[in-house]
Formats: sequence, structure tokens, C-alpha cells
Amino acid sequence: MLTEKLYTAHQNNTPPNILVIGDLMLDHYLFGSASRLSPEAPVPIVNAKKESKIIGGAANVASNLIALGAKVYLGGVVGNDAFAEDVKDLLTIKGISSQLIIKDESRVTTVKTRVIVGNHHIVRIDKEDTHNIAAELEESFFAHLSPYIQKADVVVLSDYNKGLLTPSLSLRIIKHCQSIGKRTLVDPKGLDYSKYEGAFLIKPNRKELAEAAKAERISTNEDLVKAAHVILDATKATYLIVTLSEAGIAIITKEHFKILPVAATEVYDVTGAGDTVIATLAYCLALGLDIEEAATIANHAASIVIKHIGSATTNIEEIIASLKTD
Repeated sequence: MLTEKLYTAHQNNTPPNILVIGDLMLDHYLFGSASRLSPEAPVPIVNAKKESKIIGGAANVASNLIALGAKVYLGGVVGNDAFAEDVKDLLTIKGISSQLIIKDESRVTTVKTRVIVGNHHIVRIDKEDTHNIAAELEESFFAHLSPYIQKADVVVLSDYNKGLLTPSLSLRIIKHCQSIGKRTLVDPKGLDYSKYEGAFLIKPNRKELAEAAKAERISTNEDLVKAAHVILDATKATYLIVTLSEAGIAIITKEHFKILPVAATEVYDVTGAGDTVIATLAYCLALGLDIEEAATIANHAASIVIKHIGSATTNIEEIIASLKTD
């Protein structure tokens, strides 16, 4: 039974070492009430009552892994601003070291400010730079990463297309992982999946897959498999895990195709659900579970976090409870 296997693997193994590399963000929330429209424009006047800051992007993947019980190393880039200190402070609170976080003087820290009234998301304001990091910075960053790749059980590339995971850096990391027998899991972004060539697993959602494969549509299983094979051919990845929203999760290889039905019953906010899926896949694979077991558990983990507002995490106990009710 999967619940027993997960519990035993979680209890009997030392916490796996997982290296997460990717774009760091700060999710900034303003919660308030609105009872009238502005006289200046047809928009609500929000009376902000509460403010919170949460680490997002690759840092949210790391947070999910910490909640599951992994030992996590996090590599990323921040700007030269006060928000960079917020990111580092929040990482410290989570127990995540910032020693692999580099500062890029040419950019701002990515911040996404969301205004929430009741259960309604009114607006999001983004502050970011998305240019690629300079070649010299890329070189020094990889040199810092190398010893952590060596001791990692699994390496996760959390790509939000904000400039850290350049094609050259992504390929260099993946090739290095291959040379020392490490599996690389990728949460992709953008249209160029050639930068993920050689990855063990790539996890797009349906829309991302359609865009990357230049598919007109993905409305049937046949469309899904056809698009997936375009990416598998281009990247030589072993697995493609495609999140399908209300339809569940698809596991696709060159030879096999399977959809695991969705576990969610209520949806409040899908923010960060993809981070939860890639983190859970990484954790379960590092514990020795097979790909279908890992994807099933990740499906349940996602069903838990989307019942909460904002980027949320879950733990093994909650996942086991969800598996038991399935």
C-alpha cells in the first residue's frame, strides 16, 4: 500500500539532500477590505489591513522540500536592494542557507505584490528584471554550485525565466549531473526546451507543453502524447510529467502514457502548486519511490496546497491522510 511505503521510506531514511537552483522571488501580499469605488477611476478602494511576505519561485520549492523533511541547499540570484535582505531573512527562518545566493548589482530582486480582498485576488504588481546573468557571474555561480551538486541526491532546476538559468548554465548543470550519476528534475519555463537536454524529468503544465512543442492545441490524449514526444525527442529526457489542472497528472515516456486522476476537491488558489509538485517528485524519488508512486503522491500534495490562499506547503502526515481518503 502506497501510504505504508511512503511512511516507511520517510521514517527509515535519513533526510535526502536536495539542491534547488532557480529564480528567487518575494511574494508580497496585501490583505484588506473594499466597500466603495475610487472617484478617480472605476476601481475599488482597498483598505489594507494586513501585509505578509513569503519567499516564492525556487525558494518556494525549497520551502516545500523542508516541509516534507528534506535537507535543502538553494542556489539563486537576488538584486542589490532591501527586498534581497527580506528573501535571505525569510530563508533563515525556514532553516535554508543563503550561502549559494548571489547578488547581481545589475538587477532588482523579483517581487510580486498581490492585493487580496476577502477571497478575491484584485490585482498583482510585478517588479523584476529578466535579463540573463553575465557570463562572469555564471562562471562563479557554477563554481560555487559544484560541491553541492556532488553531495545532492537529486538536483532541481526551478526555472521562472528570470535570467538565472541561461541555456549555457542549465546545460552545464545537467551535463555535470549526468557525469556523476545525479538525476536532474526541471520545472520549465519559456519556449526553448533545448536548454534542458539530458534532464531526467521535465514537468510542464498543459499550456507550457503546447507552447514549447508548437502544438495548435492539446485537447485530447492524442494531442498530449504527440506534443510530449516532440519535447522528449528534443531533450532526450527520460520522463515528462505534465500537470493537467482538473484532469490530473500525466506520466509520459517514449513508450508509455498514463494519466493519474486529480485528487483535489476544492480550489482556492493555484499559486505555487507547480512548486509543490516538483518538490514532492524530487523528495519521493530521492527516497527511492518509483515515478508513478512519486507522481501519485505529488498529485495529492498539490490537492492540499491549492485549498489555501497563497503559496502553501504540506507535509508527509497530511499527504498520507489524503492518500487514505482517496
